[in-house]
Amino acid sequence: MSRQLVWGRLAFAGFAVAAGLALVGCSSTVSGTAQPAVDGTIDAVSVTSTPKPSSGKPTPSTSKPTTSKPGGSTDFDANVNDCVKLGGTTTNATIEKASCGSRESNYKVIAKAAKSSQCSSDADNYYAETINGIEQGALCLDIDWVVGGCMDVGGDDPKRIDCTGSSPSKGVKVVKIQQGADDVSVCGSGTGYVYDKRRFVVCVQEL
Repeated sequence: MSRQLVWGRLAFAGFAVAAGLALVGCSSTVSGTAQPAVDGTIDAVSVTSTPKPSSGKPTPSTSKPTTSKPGGSTDFDANVNDCVKLGGTTTNATIEKASCGSRESNYKVIAKAAKSSQCSSDADNYYAETINGIEQGALCLDIDWVVGGCMDVGGDDPKRIDCTGSSPSKGVKVVKIQQGADDVSVCGSGTGYVYDKRRFVVCVQEL
């Protein structure tokens, strides 16, 4: 029996500007095939990326709201609203607990589910554990945004950075988090990350 730790970016909410322009976010689905374990080798997992609509406007959805089911479980023990440091690769993930808002923290657990496909479609990422290609449980994750804090969102995983000093390739400072909104026009800075399914916007300034 081979246990595998995986993660895959679900959405990373569309980055939009008030004028209607937006950078394309990525949506990934991770699928595995059940294979017999061979001396502890890792099962093959394919990651397929598809563009996410990024008009900065809400997209009508015909699907029913997703609710997390408690049936899944992971060896890594974390509760909703806990923060973590997620790293590694999509097929060999590393995860450890971190204090929310700390230098180490890059994600917050927003839900627990039996499968990653049950995470909200606008969640930023997920962490799942599989056995022979079958998911045993998943943690649904959002970036650990902190108002007044800065993040480098240019790599595979976001990293907390100092707001002063050398500018990273894609550094942003969180200005405010506006609840009950699904359009970047609520941001005085003119730029933000729209979470349209759960209706909130993280307003940022580019560094």
